[in-house]
Amino acid sequence: MFAGLLLMIGSEVGTLAHIEPFWSWNTPIAWTGFILFADAIVFSRRGDSWLRTSPQEFAFLSLVSIPLWLVFEFYNLFLHNWYYTGLPENFALRMFGYAWSFSTIWPAIFEGAELVSVLRTGEAGRTGAPGNGGAELLPPRLSRPSRPSRPTLAALLLGAVLLIVPFVVSTSVAAYLAAPVWLGFIFLLDPVNARLGEPSLTGDFAAGRTDRLVNLVVSGFLCGFLWEFWNYWSRAKWHYTVPIMEHTKLFEMPLPGFLGFPAFALECFTMYAFVRAVVGLRGRPIAL
Repeated sequence: MFAGLLLMIGSEVGTLAHIEPFWSWNTPIAWTGFILFADAIVFSRRGDSWLRTSPQEFAFLSLVSIPLWLVFEFYNLFLHNWYYTGLPENFALRMFGYAWSFSTIWPAIFEGAELVSVLRTGEAGRTGAPGNGGAELLPPRLSRPSRPSRPTLAALLLGAVLLIVPFVVSTSVAAYLAAPVWLGFIFLLDPVNARLGEPSLTGDFAAGRTDRLVNLVVSGFLCGFLWEFWNYWSRAKWHYTVPIMEHTKLFEMPLPGFLGFPAFALECFTMYAFVRAVVGLRGRPIAL
């Protein structure tokens, strides 16, 4: 716990003092510290955590975080909503920096959600959890109707439209279409996850469960604030060109942009649940 906390504080202090490597590498260093810090708190309260009891899946989560984030980098080629400055000139070092930074994104969101969970509930243990003798790591697969319902088909259609629109409009219009990208994968993939019997927001709602939704939304706000806070004073950083309240900012982010972080946290959940279904992985509960 203290190692992660010291890493976060030390990296930010080094950044403010323009001390390398912290000034140029604050984002991946600070997020590594946050992940260690949050994981340690979750383990101390629950007796299980991503790093301590599911290290293999944590490694998979970190690795898959890279291509999943590259999906949004691809969309940014059309949206032109952000760009990077201060990156290493050496190509190999720059690619390593990208990989390290991108590999912390999904772990940060999930560790943040589980941190929120233990702080909200005060739970000191969990039956059925790894390390507590339990065997069932995920809820039972949901029974699936033989044919998709109309709401399911409507959600799929809406998600597809939201994700296609940025490709078919002019560049000047696409710059305003960040919101569809930050929402589209939720509508497109969550019904699919539910149909496959995988963890899903749809399944949670059907079971009268809202805790995962709340934990992910709060984690989105928390991680969004920390991303922008750590980015602001860094030498290697990103800048936004979103043409909405672009001069009313907190750090580098226009204020309305912070509303995108909770949606992004939900997308992280739906996208990773879908990837797990595709590869047939049955691991620990996602963002409880």
